[in-house]
Order: sequence, then C-alpha cells, then structure tokens
Amino acid sequence: VCMCVSLSLLWNLMAAVIILGQARPNGKLNSQSNSGLRSDCAGNLMRLSLDKALAVGNQLEVEAINGTQHMVLTPSLAAQCGYSMESDPWGNTRIYTSLMSCYVDNKVYVVSHDVTQTCSYTRWASKEILCDRNYMEVDDSNMITFPNPSLQASGEAHGIWKMTFYTPEPVSMVLREAEQAGYGAMTTSSRLVMRSPYNTAETYSEDVAGIPMEVFKVSAYHKTPHGLSMVNLAAACPTGGVLFTEDVISWHVPRRVTPLLDGGHKVIEMHMGINGQKLDKSQMATRGYTLTATDFHIVIEIPVGSPDGYFKSHAPDYQYHITYSVEPMLEVLWRIDNSQEDTRYKVLFPITTPLMPRPPHSQDHTVPEERVFSVHVGTFLHDVELRNITFSTGVLTVEESRARGFTVQEHGFPNGTKTFSLQVPIDAAVNPEPLVTTYFLPLVFGFIILPEETPFAHPVDVETSLQDVVLPTVTGTCDQNQFYISVMYGNQGNNFQTMVGPRQLSPEMANAYNFQENATHFGLIVPYNAIDTAFELITSDSVKARLDLLLYEPNNNWVLADLYLACNFPLTTTACYPNGTIAVWAVKVESVPNLIPSWLTLKDQSCKPVFSDDRFAYFSFSADSCGTTRTFFDNYMMYENEIGLYSNDHKGAAYTSPIDPDYRQTISCYYVVNDTQTISFSYKPRSSEPTAEIGSGQLMVQMRLAQDASYELFYQAEDYPVVKYLRQPLYFEVELMQSTDPQLELILENCWATLQEDRTSLPSWDIIVDSCQNHDDSYATIFHSVMSDTRVAVPSHIKRFSIKMFTFTKDEEVLKDEIYVHCDAVICDTNNQADGACRGQCVNPTGMSNSRHQRIKELHCRNSFMDLEKGKRFHLSSSAQDYVAT
Repeated sequence: VCMCVSLSLLWNLMAAVIILGQARPNGKLNSQSNSGLRSDCAGNLMRLSLDKALAVGNQLEVEAINGTQHMVLTPSLAAQCGYSMESDPWGNTRIYTSLMSCYVDNKVYVVSHDVTQTCSYTRWASKEILCDRNYMEVDDSNMITFPNPSLQASGEAHGIWKMTFYTPEPVSMVLREAEQAGYGAMTTSSRLVMRSPYNTAETYSEDVAGIPMEVFKVSAYHKTPHGLSMVNLAAACPTGGVLFTEDVISWHVPRRVTPLLDGGHKVIEMHMGINGQKLDKSQMATRGYTLTATDFHIVIEIPVGSPDGYFKSHAPDYQYHITYSVEPMLEVLWRIDNSQEDTRYKVLFPITTPLMPRPPHSQDHTVPEERVFSVHVGTFLHDVELRNITFSTGVLTVEESRARGFTVQEHGFPNGTKTFSLQVPIDAAVNPEPLVTTYFLPLVFGFIILPEETPFAHPVDVETSLQDVVLPTVTGTCDQNQFYISVMYGNQGNNFQTMVGPRQLSPEMANAYNFQENATHFGLIVPYNAIDTAFELITSDSVKARLDLLLYEPNNNWVLADLYLACNFPLTTTACYPNGTIAVWAVKVESVPNLIPSWLTLKDQSCKPVFSDDRFAYFSFSADSCGTTRTFFDNYMMYENEIGLYSNDHKGAAYTSPIDPDYRQTISCYYVVNDTQTISFSYKPRSSEPTAEIGSGQLMVQMRLAQDASYELFYQAEDYPVVKYLRQPLYFEVELMQSTDPQLELILENCWATLQEDRTSLPSWDIIVDSCQNHDDSYATIFHSVMSDTRVAVPSHIKRFSIKMFTFTKDEEVLKDEIYVHCDAVICDTNNQADGACRGQCVNPTGMSNSRHQRIKELHCRNSFMDLEKGKRFHLSSSAQDYVAT
C-alpha cells in the first residue's frame, strides 16, 4: 500500500512537497529530514512534521494527489479520508495519515523538497479501531478476499453496495449517499474500512463507565462473486474523561468499551504514547508518565509541564493566564474470550488544561542611596513581549523609554520563562510628587502575547525613601503618684498615632491625662493606678507599675518610638490595727491577666473581698478568723494568712490546681506580746466645752444586681449586659462600703431609668421617689429587709429593692436601646435625723411622679462605683454601655 500527499506553502514562490508512505515486507523503519520537513512511522499512522520556520507568516495548504488530480484537503474531506493536522500557535505542524486513507497510489512525485518514508506495518489485528482528533475509523479483515488485488471503487460490480447505520435506530444508505453525507468506505484485498467524522447525524453519544464517548455503528453490505455478504463494524471514541490538578493531567478511558464488546475479553497489550508515537517504560519513567488500569478505567497521568507538550499565554479580561497542551496516545490490544480475533484500539487525544491564572509579580530592587528606581516584573512565558510602559507623564514604548535614558531589559531563564526589568532615575521627569523624603513611581507595564498580539497590562507602584528622617523620641519620669511623659517631635512633625497602654490616645484620654502640646513636644501625666497602666509586682508597702507608650505611623503601621517605664509607688497593702483588725489590698498583676479580683479569697474560702473591681480586691477581717494562723517568737506574735484563687469553679478560670493557685499574696502582722509604756499626764482646766471641727473624707458606695431574691450571688462585670424577660424581677442592692459605723444609715432618695447614660436625659421613668416607690407605676417597687449575717455586718448600710422587667416605647414602638438605672442616695447620722430623706426609707410617701412612659420588655444593667464626699448627697448609676443584647 502506498500513498502520495502534496503540501503547498504559499509564499513568494510556490513549492510542493510529496510524501510517500509505502508498506513493504520486512521494510526498515527510517526517518528523513529536509529543510524543516520530517516524516516517520507511528504504527498504522504516518506522521509528517513541519518546522515553524516554514509556516509562520504563510498559508499552509495540503493537497491530495489522485492520479493527475490535485484536491485540497478541506476539513470535511480530511475527516472523510483519514487525514488530520495539528499546529501549535507558533506554526509547528504535524499531519497524520491513516495507512487506510483515500488516494493511495504506487507513484512517487518529487518537486522542490524530497521526503521519502518507508513504513512496515505487518501486525494487523483482526479489527483495527482508530480515534483521531477529527474522525473515527474501523477496519475489519472478516470478509471474503477478492481475486483482484486493486481497490474496489463504488461503481464496480463487486464492492460495498449499501450500509445501515444505527443511531441506535437503523438508517440505511447506498454507498454514494453515505459518501455525500461525509462518511468514508473502501475495501482492500483483505479488509473493509469505514470512517466517520465526529458529531454526524448517524453517530450518537453514550456514557461508558462515566466517560462520554462518540459511537459509530454500521452494517456494511458488499457484493462478492459468491453473493451478498454483511460485516458489522463499530467504533467508539472518548470525548472526555480528563481530570486536572495544578500539577497533573489524568486521562481516563473505559477499560471495557461496551459499545465494542458483547462478551468477555482479555487485554493482551497496553501502551501509551505522545503525538502518535509509542513510548517504552524507560521513556515514560524519564518523563514522569504513568499508565495504570483500575477495575473500570485505563488511566494515563501526565505532569503539567512535561517536555512533550507546550505552555501558551492568554489574557482573558486583560488578566494573565496560561494553559498547557499535550497530545497523549493510548493503544490497547484485546482478544475476545474463546476466540482468536484480536482488536487494536488506538486513540489520539489532544488535551489542553483550563486557564490557569498567573498574575505577574513585581520586585522592588531599588537602593535609595543610588537614587535609581529598579523594578523587576514577571514571570512570563516565552510568547510574552513588553510593548510599552505607562508613566505618570504618558505612555512610552520600550524604544522611547530607552531613548529617555531608562534601562529596559528582558531576562530569560533555562526553563523558557522570562522577566523584564526597568531602571529609572529618582530625579527623572517621570517621577511624580516627592513627599518629604519618599518618592513614588507609578507604572503600568503593557504586554502582548505572540503570535496573536493579545494585549494585557500589569500596574506596579514603586516607592523609596532616603534615610534623613529624624524620628520622634519619648522620655519619662515618675514621682510618688504619677508618670510624667514627654514626647519630642522629629522633623516629620506630629503625623503619628500614640498608644497609651493597650489603647489609642483619644481626646477623652488626653483630657484625663492632662495632655499639653506645643510646636515641638507634647506631654502626659498619668496616675499610676490608671486603667492603661500595668501592675508588675506588689510588696507590703509598694506596687511596681508600668506605663507603655508607643508611637506609630498609621498608614504602614511603622513603629517610630516606644517607651516602657516602670516605677515603684508607695502603697500600704497591709494594715495591722491594734484591735486585731487586718485590712489588705490585693492587686491584679500583669502575670495573671485572667484574674478577676472578686474571685479571690482568704485561706477560709468563705472570706471574700468586702470590695472589688477589675484591678483591686479589699479584705477586712479579724486576726482570729478566716483561717489566720498565729506564731510566737521572741517577744512577738505573728498573724499570717494568704490571699489566693483556690478553686477553678468560676466561669472562664484558667486555673487548675486547688492546692497551688496561680495568684498568692501572703499577709503578715506582728504584735508585741509584752510591752511597757510610760505616759505623762497633766490637767489644765478648760474654759469652754470642746467642739469637733467639720472634716471631710471619702465614702464608697456600690450598687449591684443580684441573681435572685436571696441576695447571695451577684452579677459580675463580665456578665453584663444582663438580659431579662418582660416582668421578670430585678433585684438591686445599694451598699455603703468600708465602714463599720453602726450610727450611719444609707437612704435611697430617688431612683430612675433612662435610655441614655446621661442621668438627666429623656425619656426617663421614676422607680423610687422621695425615698418611696413610684405610686404611678402599676408594678410597684418592692423594698426588701436586710438582716445581719456573715456578709452583712451593719444592715443599715444596705438597701435592697426589686422591680419588674421593662423597657420604653414611643408611638407604640418598642425602643430596644440599652437602659441605664440611676439612684440618688444619702448617708445619715441616726443620732441626729433631720428633716427630709434622713427621716428614713419611705417614712412620708408623697405618691408624686412626673413619669410619662410605659414599661414593656427588657433591661440591661452594669454596676459601677463612685468615691463620695462624706456628709453629702451622691449619685449612683447602673448601666450596660459595653454590650448590646437583642
């Protein structure tokens, strides 16, 4: 069998290339190359390769020679006759020809270029199935051999008469009708060949083991000297089955192609190849290819980037992407059970990965002291070229940029990729606005992808700074009560932010910390016990506190200066009184950040703080209680106790050992056992009765919300805001702290609720009026009696009341804002009760109220403490300003 194909390259002169493929017994495989043309054998295919140098910029035309006729192989004629062509984007072309293709002749034509190829293919199987990129072919040897060795044409007495296609419904055609429909059919002395393009009216799709396949089934009727014979032919070719990852292409082909097999079969051989050529195991291993078989599939895996394929650049929506293309081949030889008939199944399957985004990256290699911007952009494939660069002053081509004195270079790498670099003087005209000592260079690199010349762009912003900036500096000192901070500005002024402790300096903090500023400095005065300081260490007579100050540039979060100032401040943490009372302050130190002071106890865990907030806990107890131990030595008695966190039952506690707590503060008091004092006494008659001068001091009052009517458990700071349902009772307790004077009594004068933290804001609702409940309220306030117990030493120092859960409405709309509860209280001397509130709680109810609002739904409360001047009215507020509950 021989074939002739003529190729014409249309450029300034016309040339023709004639390719011969002749099958001879015991023929020798060889390959010749001439002027960019190369031919070789690939089993039942012949392959012609053309170098891109012959094709780029020219029109490639393939002609088939049938005797004296030259016929252009159009796509439809190529699929009908058994030809296929594949070109990469740069013009490298491969033409595949089936050995059973049309226009086979025994002549050789040579014009301009000689390419001669002799192929030997003697391993014909009983049935050969070929799946090429544009057609399906099947040939069968199960037919009667004609005495005439030449090919049988459609018009002769003996040959193919008609055929029936199965779609799967039968459709019959005579040979001429089938050829007009695009099908190819021919016979040789020993084989019958049928060929079909993809997606014709008489082919159909079928899912086989999850793989979509195009199926071509036909029964061919041919005339023989002995009568009419019929041969059933079928081809099934995969149209999918490819899986992609970033690194591997997996091609799945059904192991049992059911449209071709009716019964059992055995795989005799299985090979993979590339571009139609088989690969042996060593070649596959070198390239990283694998060929495996599962119960349902034959799987070929190809690494993305293997040398047998190629990468290509793309720019959809002007964004840089790449694809990888490769053309694997699968060849399987199987044998039907209980038969000697073999079937060779060969598939050529071009694969291109989906678009893979590869956004370019820029690297700033600028050295400010050299006063030259230097930027690298990449990485790109070899088909990308830099076309222009956009500066702030306009667009310059690469040549124009070089003419301006800018350095534009292309850098290639062994793997075929490239980057581009640009160097521009800092003082060049394209440099935009310098800001102090920082220079900015905005760029847009314009690229094209060859050979299509598809454009895309990549913006790059470059900036550099010269090292002549004077940064601000921070200094600080301490006295016995406060930190004194001074910040001197650098040459950039005060364009920075200040962190005091964990918080950014705000106008409110500046006002609290006596902020003072001039053109070159600013100063702060911070009390050692301010919320933004940290306690590092406590002793019996001092506390070590630290203030952290940080200056930073907000746009880039650059730290410009910092100060960590720690000082010892006098603080009597333990007071030992002659009557045996011991008073102790426990301080939350930085090493136990999760500590909640209200959880601390003495050794006797029932002895809890009489006062606590988020940083301090105050204990007052007698020397013979709360687990205090006594030790005698020399002429002294030592009373000792310990403050600690002995239980991890508290919510959120990070402590695990009840024996060795994470927080421990030892308390020691020393008393002289025996002592003699000499007292001198003299008497002088007085002229008048002594009188006490009016003095001033501080009283501490707290208002808390109890969890129930027992008033044993109270909500802590972390529990707020507390959410309650409509009409659910709320139990309030107001207590005079740090006083054991039984002559004092706390009286609640007025209590009310508002929507705002401002106690004078509207709307408001009265809860207690003139020391009594609000009689305008259908749900009256209830006062609860206070009895002496282990916690309550002086009942007159505490007032308790409860109200029903409510919220505000406006125009019949429920207002879901937070609610603040405020109280006015009076501290009275029970021995000298005057008129007004000191007559007692609700002694003279007035029943007056100016409230105009209704209670509806829910309340949020948070307790707070205030220092009060003794002998005067004071105000308490309970609010929930840190959280919002819905």
